[in-house]
Amino acid sequence: MPLKAIDVYDPARYADGIPQDDFRWLRENDPVHRHADPELPEGFWAVTRHADVSRVSRTPDTFSSSRRTTMLGEVSEEECAQQRMMMLNMDPPEHSRLRGLVSRGFTPKTIRLMGEHLRRTSELIVDRALEAGSGDFVDLCAAELPLIVLAELMGVPVEDRRKIFDWSNRLASATTTLRIEENEDAATAAIEVYAYANDLGIAKRACPADDIVTTLISPDESGQELSELEFDLFFLLLLFAGNETTRNAISGGMLAMIEHPEQWERLRDNIDLAPQAAEEIVRWVSPVNSFRRTATRDVELGGQPIQEGDKVIVFYSSANYDESVFENPYAFDIGRSPNPHLGFGGGGPHFCLGRHLAALEVEMMFRTLATKLRGVELTGPVGRLSSNFVNGITSMPVRLIPA
Repeated sequence: MPLKAIDVYDPARYADGIPQDDFRWLRENDPVHRHADPELPEGFWAVTRHADVSRVSRTPDTFSSSRRTTMLGEVSEEECAQQRMMMLNMDPPEHSRLRGLVSRGFTPKTIRLMGEHLRRTSELIVDRALEAGSGDFVDLCAAELPLIVLAELMGVPVEDRRKIFDWSNRLASATTTLRIEENEDAATAAIEVYAYANDLGIAKRACPADDIVTTLISPDESGQELSELEFDLFFLLLLFAGNETTRNAISGGMLAMIEHPEQWERLRDNIDLAPQAAEEIVRWVSPVNSFRRTATRDVELGGQPIQEGDKVIVFYSSANYDESVFENPYAFDIGRSPNPHLGFGGGGPHFCLGRHLAALEVEMMFRTLATKLRGVELTGPVGRLSSNFVNGITSMPVRLIPA
């Protein structure tokens, strides 16, 4: 493959899914590649191997999330300053303080207690989908579970669930362009989310409830608490990360099952493979394609001399197919073990806070689908998000065949 033909940055390259041929070539020939950037004459470093992605993720003192934020495109310094107030765009120790406060709502005990509720909710969703018989799988099954879970976790009224769905879609649309500020609808959605979160926080302070919002806005044992702005920004982050990524994992996982019917039958025959299937689905789909970091000092990475200030992008969707880590990575294998995928990040301080909840949602949904359905058939073309950030399915017309 000619080097000039390589492009893993243009959102249009993801219209048909992950550009696997490009990533395979880069891993084999130039794993830390000086890639062209339409906004930066010097380009950026595309990091595509598992080991290098993990290293960048685990060393925030060298590869910063804060200097130019984690967003792939270029934004003004004013916009950077605003984005740095969000946990996603912080480095330790600021990030450590904020993560310590918000992690109170995502303890292993909290997630374990949700297992039975997730199972019942998944059954309700699939039963309703079976009554419909056919339709868009995204709307019928994939979108509902994370919406319900997120709404209940945050104490959002049931009637407001579709607002979350709408806001999430509009925010995701910003990733289809290289310049985020070009998407006015996404910017408007963010403002609407801030306003909603602010009103929700005020309501919970006046009338505390048994939900994560109340936990987050209450002082911890040392008296620290989230400020109003910190809560509003975290709500926006959770709305997108807790909804968009899980929905795309479920949709992409079902498409993988359709395209690999032997794995679908394997799951139906052995439903106890569901936890491993969920992990393989996250590896295969890689709902979050990439994040940006900025070098804080001169350093060598993958044999390349990275200079302070250089733009570095880690590609999880490439690392998850690294032949040096995964045996036969292009095989969808629901029994894969071990499975050290980076679908929830490469470790380090920004490792996905809701990792266990997301995996449990995917597991419970596929337990239910494999129990109640004999099969799922595509009835039309699959619509995808053309985004270099989110690997997402926007529509998937199907017919559901009951067991």
